[in-house]
Amino acid sequence: MKFRLSLVVFWCFAICNILFAQNNNFNYDDLIELEKKGYHLNQNIEKSLVTNNYDLIYHRCNWQIDPAVKFISGDITSYFKPNSNTFNQIQFDLASNMTIDSILYHSSLLSHTLTPTDLLTINFTGNLPNHQLDSLTIYYHGVPLDDNQQTFVQTTHENAPIIFTKSEPYGSKNWWPCKHNLNDKIDSIDIIVTTPSVNRVASNGILVEERIIGSNKLYHWKSNYPMAAYLLAISVTNYVYYSDYVNHPGASYEVLNYVYPETFDSASVHTPEIVDIMRLFDSLTIIYPFAAEKYGHAQFGWGGGMEHQTMSSMGDFNFSLMAHEAAHQWFGDYITCGTWEDIWLNEGFATFFEGLAQQHLHPENWYNWKSLKIKNITTLPDGTTFCDDTTNIARIFSGRLSYFKGAYILHMLRWKLGDSIFFASIKSYLNDPQLKYSYARTADLITHFENTSGLDLTSFFENWFYKQGYPSYQVVWKKTDKNLDLTVNQSTSDPTVTFFDMPIPIKVIGETKDTLLVFDHQYSGQKFSAIIDFPIKDIQFDPELWILSNNNMVISSETDYSNLLNVVISPNPSSSEIQIQFDNPNITIDNFEIIDLNGKQIEKLTNIKTSTSIYTYPIKHLASGSYTLILQSNKQSIHFKFIKE
Repeated sequence: MKFRLSLVVFWCFAICNILFAQNNNFNYDDLIELEKKGYHLNQNIEKSLVTNNYDLIYHRCNWQIDPAVKFISGDITSYFKPNSNTFNQIQFDLASNMTIDSILYHSSLLSHTLTPTDLLTINFTGNLPNHQLDSLTIYYHGVPLDDNQQTFVQTTHENAPIIFTKSEPYGSKNWWPCKHNLNDKIDSIDIIVTTPSVNRVASNGILVEERIIGSNKLYHWKSNYPMAAYLLAISVTNYVYYSDYVNHPGASYEVLNYVYPETFDSASVHTPEIVDIMRLFDSLTIIYPFAAEKYGHAQFGWGGGMEHQTMSSMGDFNFSLMAHEAAHQWFGDYITCGTWEDIWLNEGFATFFEGLAQQHLHPENWYNWKSLKIKNITTLPDGTTFCDDTTNIARIFSGRLSYFKGAYILHMLRWKLGDSIFFASIKSYLNDPQLKYSYARTADLITHFENTSGLDLTSFFENWFYKQGYPSYQVVWKKTDKNLDLTVNQSTSDPTVTFFDMPIPIKVIGETKDTLLVFDHQYSGQKFSAIIDFPIKDIQFDPELWILSNNNMVISSETDYSNLLNVVISPNPSSSEIQIQFDNPNITIDNFEIIDLNGKQIEKLTNIKTSTSIYTYPIKHLASGSYTLILQSNKQSIHFKFIKE
């Protein structure tokens, strides 16, 4: 069936600047900008392939840091196993402006070169035995690069000095010699920092020692969990600290909070919400994978946050940011994307679990969370979640594609598989001995979903993940006696996909009862039928927003639309009013109805005569949420969706 109806919907909102309620969401611009920083350091990153000829086992990092001075000095002891029979050199990544004081190997000094391309090469006097554990210590100092990437920042808060680090994805080399690829995690690490005694040091793992050394204090953190180099972090300032605790039978752990003295009162009100967040994630996945050490927050001087392993760096302590960074401990830290093509395995999952935290702990925000993600994703007709250009910083950390569309792919997979199979698949993925505390690719995730569900998900991932765009649905219905007949057409926003096959939910609403119908939609124009034994007041497509789609229509097959062609509603979403624009002036609206998500009639007006082609209706009195507007004119009717912000 062909339709002459053309509907233009304008979605007006600020991309990535998404706010629901006070302290329940955060500015994605800040978060994404932080994670972009340092990516240009990946230029010519192929040189780091030379670090693939050894297995990095352990680091002992011993630093002297005064947060009042942008400077670092110290020594790094590294344990490693060669995996080559001709291993007479070892390479680390280190910024070329750093100064190497000496390199000690079995009480002997080694020669080295530090190239302008930030590669430190250390020469042994002969070949080292293959697969045999060995070690060396690098003594160095310098002023980490001030390259606008904020990898090693010296600043102040309330006149107190602070130094903090943020190394994703390749900023670690700016301030310490490391191996910063995505194929070899540090098996265990000691982080020892000496600083003026007025300060405290926040870092990864568990604090095993703190002691006074003259006017200074030494802090010794230790982690026995594998860690990617970019997830190691330190933060040094006059912190105050306190703990929250997540208690499970036989599996309790601490949430350690390091905050500025001036923000203690506010932070201590909000951080306890992390307990419910962590309990939720524990129940939906596996017990927090670093429970033998801790989880924690360390306040730092930038907006957004960064998921440093076991202690996230936080610009604020609002609910959504805490949920996002906590979710990264499972998705990004415990299992890390194996290439930046698969960054959604970090960011899509963290965004999706942030949404789950809204659903379970702040359900009043759940619908708007989904709605705003859809609005952002569908601002453009194309875009693939698979990162097809890893040389482009904006593409890797695209909020629309890597974060939001990645999250919505998981949301739709949950709808397609059902909660039981979906979460069982995620647990299977997290329990995979080849992936746990290591790296994964998208193919690994697909394998677990297919093995658990018994379904072939090739088409789903091919269309939604690798290809581009989203569908629009047109549902045409007719009721005869108790028989409801529907025809469901679909168009796509991008030609890379001709059809998205998905189970589709359709809600049929009557005066006193309603029912939800679910159909397996396999081709455009497919017909469905159902027995409905009550008069129909409204029909809604996907009322709970399970499917990433836009510009959907639900219409009666008995309607003539000639008088309602090219009707436009704008702005949408809106907080104050909507304007309904017709092709012609002097339209009479016989009936004007607003229906809420539950099918309740909120407003009904009759016999509205327009002297111009625009009719304006105020909506300030409506609660935030999604509504259906039903217009009838000259025995013709049409339904529109609009959002009250």
